[in-house]
Amino acid sequence: MADIIATLQKERDGLSRSEQRIADIVFEEKQFAVNASIIELAARADVSPPTVTRFCRRLGCNSFSEFKVRLAQSAFIGTRYLEPEIKVSSTQEVIDTVMGRAQSTLHVLHENVDAQSVEQIADQILKAKMVYAFGSGGNSSLFAHEVQNRLFRLGVRVTASEDHSMQLMTASTLGEDDMVIGLSISGRNREMARALEVAAGYGAATASITKGKSIVAQASELSLAVDLPEGTDVLRPSSARYAFLAAIDMIAFLVAIRRKDSAIEPLRRIKRQLVTYRDEDDTQVLGD
Repeated sequence: MADIIATLQKERDGLSRSEQRIADIVFEEKQFAVNASIIELAARADVSPPTVTRFCRRLGCNSFSEFKVRLAQSAFIGTRYLEPEIKVSSTQEVIDTVMGRAQSTLHVLHENVDAQSVEQIADQILKAKMVYAFGSGGNSSLFAHEVQNRLFRLGVRVTASEDHSMQLMTASTLGEDDMVIGLSISGRNREMARALEVAAGYGAATASITKGKSIVAQASELSLAVDLPEGTDVLRPSSARYAFLAAIDMIAFLVAIRRKDSAIEPLRRIKRQLVTYRDEDDTQVLGD
């Protein structure tokens, strides 16, 4: 079913003056429009009821009742986006907000991170012959590739996937020497949860970094909980990203420490190639 708000925004410039008045009420007084009768809406817009009916049909609705149902659905789902809460305006306020939220997020993670879960996931990575990092969506895809980025340089055989179908098919091929790490910022990714369950069914070890007690957490044998409030400002970038990256770093650092002897050689090889073909010295960050 089409988003009635998006349809109205698209059609707005082509509306008649009478229809424009109805549109203004829909945008500015959504609750009234959702609850009003056709007669009440027509009176508020100073148009006739038949004009309201034509307005509804123009938006792809068969009746005024259907229009109200679709408007209520769009308004309920997107209220924060239709009327965004903007608390900052200056450049300095933006800088302070982003930095403050990042620091606060990392502090909350530091105070609540489960050290045992970090250790268990790191130990399982050390046991696995192949590690698969699954993540889908803007942030979670980034996290999956960051797992790959952090682990391959330690000599761990690892790959990342952000495609649901590929994750499911891959999970179907795994066995006892494999491990899957699911990364989901919301924890509500049902396709990922299914892939984790399929992988476990064939004997692979499964872990996740996600919201505690979520469906993704429940679908994995091991789980590191990252539970952080995001607030209501829809324009501010998600600060939970910093916590997930820090959680990945904790696990990767522990893996590096515990396989120090075998991790040093691939790190040395990477640095040698970078010094030879890119950097003039070996003080640069390793491969980032």
